[in-house]
Amino acid sequence: MRQENKLAEKIKGKDFIVTAEYLPTLDVGTSGIESCSKYFGKGITAVNVADNHYGIAVSSLAASVVLNQSGIEAIYQLVTRDRNRIALQSDLLGAALLGIKNVLCLSGYHQTLIGSPESVNVYDIDSIQLIALVKKLNQGQLLDGKEVEGGFSMLIGAVANPHLTPLEINIIRLNKKINAGANFIQTQAVFDVGTFEKWLKTASQKGLTEKAAFLASVLPLRSAVQAKELVEKHTDFNIPPTIIKRLESAGDDIAQRKEGVKIAGEIMKQLKSVPGLRGIHILSGGNESVVPELVTIVS
Repeated sequence: MRQENKLAEKIKGKDFIVTAEYLPTLDVGTSGIESCSKYFGKGITAVNVADNHYGIAVSSLAASVVLNQSGIEAIYQLVTRDRNRIALQSDLLGAALLGIKNVLCLSGYHQTLIGSPESVNVYDIDSIQLIALVKKLNQGQLLDGKEVEGGFSMLIGAVANPHLTPLEINIIRLNKKINAGANFIQTQAVFDVGTFEKWLKTASQKGLTEKAAFLASVLPLRSAVQAKELVEKHTDFNIPPTIIKRLESAGDDIAQRKEGVKIAGEIMKQLKSVPGLRGIHILSGGNESVVPELVTIVS
């Protein structure tokens, strides 16, 4: 089940990297995942597999394994919201055993934002500590120093929000993630390229773009309603009013969806010319069928 790590090789090289996202569903059959794999063909290096991102779904670990078996290199996502350090280490060891070679370390949205307000969060450690944990496993040890056999090896990813202010504190946190061991950074969805460019320039001036590969995320919005909900519920999303107005002016639901893809394409073209950026991450939002169209824009 093990496969070559394409993402690690891309990061070592100079090519522009494109990754995408798969959102697991409540379908426990493999046909749904396998059918989605057709959208992750030419031009896609690896695919993030969300970990209960918008609600309870098939585990990222299980879906990552199925994607790998379909010939798609998976980026296993792991949030600290739902697991203590015992479960985190156990799941990572299991993922390595099953051939997973990439992991994205996150804290995870609060449970009230994913439709499970009655759940108790864990947050035994945060995302920075999780990155350090994976780095220690890469060195052959658990947190308590016990040796791990079999050659544990995972490329470590982290997430950053270029819109968080103040910028100085934002960069300090980013620096901590990279120093903890992050090999690549995927941002939250970018809608304001000017703000993103300023953030990346500051990161570059601090030498961070030399230590990790930065990939800017782009989300094709489905509608003006979705855009407004994202702004209201999540501080991660900084969607300019001009974009929401464009979606509203597009017309019906189908027209708004097409306009959302068009806007995402425009943003991708702008981002590709930003100095220091190594790639684009396409956030499908569960609409994986839009990925091939967007890939052609940056190919």
